[in-house]
Amino acid sequence: MRFVVIRDDSDVNVHQWSLSQRSFIATSVLVIILSSTLLFLTAEFLTRYIYDAKLEGMREKNSSLVSLLSELQSDLGEMQTDMADLEEKDKALRTYANLPPIDQDIRRVGVGGYNENRKSSLNDLLPGIDEKITNIEMDISELRRKVRLEKESYAAIYSTIKDNSQRLKSIPSIRPLDGGYLNTGIGYRNDPFTGEKRFHHGLDISASRGTPVYATADGKVVSAGKLGNYGNIIKINHGHGYHTFYAHLHKLLVRRGVDIKRGDLIGQVGNTGRSTASHLHYEVHYFGTPQDPEHYFLARNLR
Repeated sequence: MRFVVIRDDSDVNVHQWSLSQRSFIATSVLVIILSSTLLFLTAEFLTRYIYDAKLEGMREKNSSLVSLLSELQSDLGEMQTDMADLEEKDKALRTYANLPPIDQDIRRVGVGGYNENRKSSLNDLLPGIDEKITNIEMDISELRRKVRLEKESYAAIYSTIKDNSQRLKSIPSIRPLDGGYLNTGIGYRNDPFTGEKRFHHGLDISASRGTPVYATADGKVVSAGKLGNYGNIIKINHGHGYHTFYAHLHKLLVRRGVDIKRGDLIGQVGNTGRSTASHLHYEVHYFGTPQDPEHYFLARNLR
């Protein structure tokens, strides 16, 4: 096989090459190999370039996804805090409506643990993403069940309050004073004078001398004066089985037999009787049985 090259503008420059069949085949094979190699390298370069570009884009999207999941978890945390506050108010409202509290076993509405068998394609790109998504799903499911439970509870409370509106005026439902520091609650404690363990029937709320004390429900003052270790006291009969008791007062601003309304000023915080510091001793009784006054606070600002 002979190749001849002749230039149009010259009669001298004539080039020719001769190739045997074997040389032509070898040259053809070499050209094919070189061309294939070049195409392979070009394709590899383009593939790598496109892959890196897509990978960078996925990384940006994954970063946005992680941020979104973090925001969702933060929002869920705030909603769970709000739900805990609603549950506390639910307890007070149920006491206020004379309904039994919701059993704690019912309030524990967990939905199980993390499913380790759950896998997705995202987990290869973002290790741990499946666990985060599962935890969010669990939190949402738990929150949904809590909301459903509270809706049922508030419906029962509303129905009860609607049917017993007159009785509700007699239920102690506000704090006896604004602010204050909750020093001791109901239950057994060591007597500050003797050190002996005694049952404490109410709340001790520390406050400055002269702090106003208010009636916590409508009723009639049945006692106002001095009572042994309790110092200056006021006792109010609210009807429907409810009584409240206020002790260690500095001044008494009501007298026996006076009808009062919820929120009326009845006295001032003091340090009279067997007391170590200025505070209010406050009790709630229902048919003679001491109750936890905190359960009757529809909103608490005691620190």
